[in-house]
Amino acid sequence: QEGLKQCLAEFRQQLAWVERLDVTLGPVADPVSGSASTSDAVDPENDFQREMNFYRQAQAAVLEALPRLHKLQVLTRRPDDYFAEMAKSDQQMQKIRQKLKSKQEAMERSEKAKQLRAMRKYGKKVQVEILQRRQKEKKNMLNAVKKYQKGLSDKLDFLDEEQTSSQGSKKGSASQQTKKGPNAKRRYKNQKFGFGGKKKGSKWNTKESFNDVSSFQSKVAHSKGPGKGGRGGKGGKKALNKRPGKRARQKMKNRAR
Repeated sequence: QEGLKQCLAEFRQQLAWVERLDVTLGPVADPVSGSASTSDAVDPENDFQREMNFYRQAQAAVLEALPRLHKLQVLTRRPDDYFAEMAKSDQQMQKIRQKLKSKQEAMERSEKAKQLRAMRKYGKKVQVEILQRRQKEKKNMLNAVKKYQKGLSDKLDFLDEEQTSSQGSKKGSASQQTKKGPNAKRRYKNQKFGFGGKKKGSKWNTKESFNDVSSFQSKVAHSKGPGKGGRGGKGGKKALNKRPGKRARQKMKNRAR
């Protein structure tokens, strides 16, 4: 202990307080209890209590030092154009930023993968439930049909249920189609160029077209005109079909023998 005191006396310099700025005080009074807590009353295992004690002790030092600095006409506010030197270089901070960003992206990817697995699991569960329900309905209908065939039951309610279910599904699909409709691009083209009209079945005969005989020409129909298809014309069947029939060809072969 004497050696430590001797060393302290050797390097101690008698400087003014403004050059040393050392303040050693206890914590300020607790605003809740109204009394300053000592170091013995602070639980070192309690992080919040320990940090709060440090905060009150620093607050007491500030309350003691600021009036003394103002008395010595020392400015205590940092100028707007003051830039403090960072403890770490820009390259090191860039590496830390990249590492934090990569960790965040990895967490986001794992979260998305977890959500996709949950959605797939839920989809499989719903699909299994639907298949089980359909199998159950099919089994119930088969049992009802067997009972009706054996004469154990004379009710045909299962047919009505099947019909109502099929009608409901058709109505649902029709409502979906009506709700869906053409998209905005198709509607714009229809408005600009017009709707092409009905394509399928456009050449089918109707009652009005069947009764309309205004375009009928008897001379052309019976090949009496000077056009094609007459006996003297170039487009007749007899003029085109110059080859003799099968029997005539057979007779010709027999005569040749």
